Amino acid sequence: MQLLLCPDADPNILGLFDTAIAPPLLFYAYIPILIISLLFGIFVWKNRKGTLSNKYFVFITISFVIWIILILFQWIAAEVEVVHLAWQLLVLPEILIYIFSLYFCYTFLSRKDLPNIFKYVLSFLFVAILALLPTAFNIESFDLANCEGVVGRLWDIIYVLELVFIIIISIISIEKFFKSQTNKEKILTALLSSGVVLFLGIFWISNYFGELTKTYEINLWGPIGAVTFLGIMSYLVVKFEAFNIRLLAAQALVFILTALVGSQFFFVTNLTNQILVGATFLFATAFGFFLVRSVKREVQQREKIEKLAGELQIANEGQANLIHIINHQIKGYLAKARNVFSELLTEPEYGPISESAKPMMTEGLKSLTEGVDFVTDFLNASNIEKGTYKYEMQQFDLKKLIQNVADKQKGAAEEKGLSFELRIEDGDYNIRGDKAQLEQAVRNLIDNSIRYTLKGEVKIQMSKVKDKIRLKIEDTGIGISDELKPKLFTKGGRDENSLKVNINSTGFGLSFVKGVVEAHHGRVWAESAGVNQGTTFFMELPVN
Repeated sequence: MQLLLCPDADPNILGLFDTAIAPPLLFYAYIPILIISLLFGIFVWKNRKGTLSNKYFVFITISFVIWIILILFQWIAAEVEVVHLAWQLLVLPEILIYIFSLYFCYTFLSRKDLPNIFKYVLSFLFVAILALLPTAFNIESFDLANCEGVVGRLWDIIYVLELVFIIIISIISIEKFFKSQTNKEKILTALLSSGVVLFLGIFWISNYFGELTKTYEINLWGPIGAVTFLGIMSYLVVKFEAFNIRLLAAQALVFILTALVGSQFFFVTNLTNQILVGATFLFATAFGFFLVRSVKREVQQREKIEKLAGELQIANEGQANLIHIINHQIKGYLAKARNVFSELLTEPEYGPISESAKPMMTEGLKSLTEGVDFVTDFLNASNIEKGTYKYEMQQFDLKKLIQNVADKQKGAAEEKGLSFELRIEDGDYNIRGDKAQLEQAVRNLIDNSIRYTLKGEVKIQMSKVKDKIRLKIEDTGIGISDELKPKLFTKGGRDENSLKVNINSTGFGLSFVKGVVEAHHGRVWAESAGVNQGTTFFMELPVN
């Protein structure tokens, strides 16, 4: 049976295709992007099987490749029925590109599958379009003179639906952008969404206006959006390790370069140009080979470093957990011993203690109390630093808390011969916070001033400054050296002057204070003119 050929067709390839009737730009625009899209999809699938976003990205590339093949058949197929079939089938991959783009964006950004309601709607939409394929609603008729289809009303609906998909993807991306907690997430969202929207937008514009004007050469500009999309995806692979593919970006760059250069063979005609293109093609291939090898070496080095860093982190965490457990045990033992001394000194049921033994018992109680405080400060500071500290927020009067702590600390100050003064200005000092932890923080601040003041005074003032409660603790102690100032509120922050006055200094007490105050959205700081110039501590908490 003789085949019915298009009137202007003169098959020059296998008797089935005529490349002479197509514009040269067709091959330069579609052939490279077809190869690149296919290879990009294969690499993604090969390197990270199983993830939803990966699967839908591959479906996008497959749909786009099928769409390009059908477009090529429309242009260069010589047989009328093949061209007609390509026109009828084109709507399927085109709408699938938009459907899978929506799936891809949603799953990549939200890390979960699309809700079932969306799946049902999209499935119904696809089935409806599939049912309309062989009808005049899809391809109304076939123009034999120009060997092209005359599209039906379905395509008007398709173009509207494609715009709707672009809008939905934009809304999802904008919502995700503003919900992102880190700059990295925001940049990732912005780049991915802009790549997808540019791809679909340029694709839609070229297809719609090509059909509207019946100037189908306009469609040849559609792949520009796909190049932009794949370029952005390559950047995300390198910068953010999207799909966790290490060498993909370099390989994709090489394929893009060589494919774009190689595609020029389709429309260069004279020998000189063919030689130039051939030389450029060889140079691009060689450059790509060395680029991929260089990137591979760099990636391998980075993977070794990351592996070592991961092993080091595991070792550090294990060591930290071991120290934490040991300190908990030590705290338990010290606390029990402290309680024994306290009971013997205060409870009459154990009988009288000789006067000669009392000083030793008292010193033992004091030493064990300092030991418990040491371990408590260390554990509290470590928990705050790791973010595992638990706060129980409640409404209470901070004024009463300060008074109670000051009353308890006053005795320690007077034992050292220090003048101790508390002044609280009138006002409402009710706040919402963790009463126990704030009490410990205030105690640490006052205790710090008392410990490091050898003579003179400790003055405490409480006041309201606008919408904040300010606690000011001023002493005439050893002051703060320039060396100590930057690390005063850090874990282990202390210097030689601190150790001279208090050899048992932990360096964790003020770190704990800073963590507690900042957890209450306040701030704490210290001012000092220098060594032996005294120190003034400030603690500010917002009024809730």
